[in-house]
Amino acid sequence: MSDYTQTEQLSDEQLAQTLIDVEVSVGGNPVGTMTLEFWPQAAPATVRNFVRYAAEGFYDGLGFHRVIKGFLVQGGCPQGTGTGSGPHGNIPGEFSSDPQFSHQRGVLSMARSQNPDSASCQFFLCDAAAEFLDGQYAAFGRLVKGEDALNALAGVTTGGGGEGSTPSDPCRIESMKVYSRV
Repeated sequence: MSDYTQTEQLSDEQLAQTLIDVEVSVGGNPVGTMTLEFWPQAAPATVRNFVRYAAEGFYDGLGFHRVIKGFLVQGGCPQGTGTGSGPHGNIPGEFSSDPQFSHQRGVLSMARSQNPDSASCQFFLCDAAAEFLDGQYAAFGRLVKGEDALNALAGVTTGGGGEGSTPSDPCRIESMKVYSRV
């Protein structure tokens, strides 16, 4: 299926064969492409939500507003502040404590507020193991290619924001391209 905006029509098997290439930049300079694969067996609604946003072009041009080296890079906020939600509302939390879906380096997970069912469009990639997030945040995929791009994002200078985690140079999602590996 070429129209990934209709994710409810995709089976879990089709979602497991879906990949997204995320082209990223730091300070306006390209730093690489991260390729993501998905775990619909762990978080099917979360995968469908993310793939739909990516296919609609929602993430194109948005930033990574929160970077904590050795922890995570977070993006996908339409406000660029960590306070925005997407037009499709919130999704229920799909939390797993299964070790095969543990928050390890490169794992893709949904950001949320203190409300467990408040995830919308914001996501993060782990820059290091963060097992303490297991069972509390929806891990729904992982980085399969593009470690250099993740390293570039995680290595930016930060300052400002509540945690001092605001990148000094803009970190951007230039584009996301959705496709099937088969």
